[in-house]
Amino acid sequence: MKRSKKYVEASSKVGNKKYTKDEAIKLVKELAAAKFDETVELSLNLNLDTKKSDQQLRGATVLPNGIGKTKKVLVIAKGAKATEAKDANADYVGDTDMIDKIANENWFDFDTLIATPDMMPALGKIGRVLGPKGLMPNPKTGTVTMDVKKAVEDVKKGRVEYRADSYGNVAVSIGKVSFDADKLLGNLDAFVSLIIKTKPSVVKGKYIKSVTISSTMGPGIKIDEAEFEI
Repeated sequence: MKRSKKYVEASSKVGNKKYTKDEAIKLVKELAAAKFDETVELSLNLNLDTKKSDQQLRGATVLPNGIGKTKKVLVIAKGAKATEAKDANADYVGDTDMIDKIANENWFDFDTLIATPDMMPALGKIGRVLGPKGLMPNPKTGTVTMDVKKAVEDVKKGRVEYRADSYGNVAVSIGKVSFDADKLLGNLDAFVSLIIKTKPSVVKGKYIKSVTISSTMGPGIKIDEAEFEI
């Protein structure tokens, strides 16, 4: 892949060393050169074999300082739960009418889909459409729930979903380059602490193999794993 001149220049400043958390966050802010407010991404490589059911890692969490993006939320629910969703300021609320809209119009003007358990059989009919886009609700990520109000509020506050891929990689947004350094640090620490707490008990040896942060258009900046209490 051919890289831009700015990217190559930024990469040369980063080098191949490992930084402290503070140094890495300072650097990712300094090197962000795009004309828009770039997202700061955190990537972890974990010692997991996700082919084994007891080493799969998936969930969702609300970062303490948000992620700098307001997500559009669709809630599939009926009756009182639909009213609860509207009161919680969900962007779209409906039941089979919204399911039909997705199926017939290829409509995806939302970032997160939340559903009550009773609506899952109907949603299952369009699972082949929602699944590849990462939009299928799942109890593990808190998007299949009867507590619709909390689910909507969590998404609006900056809830992030995470899932380890087949190589043990987990990636999430921890904010924007415009965030104060301490807010990015708070989100970084909160997410890594969560990953450490949810370490599968069967995993032996070094758990976190690498930690990297980057801006949308910038190079990866490695953080020394020793910075975290593992």
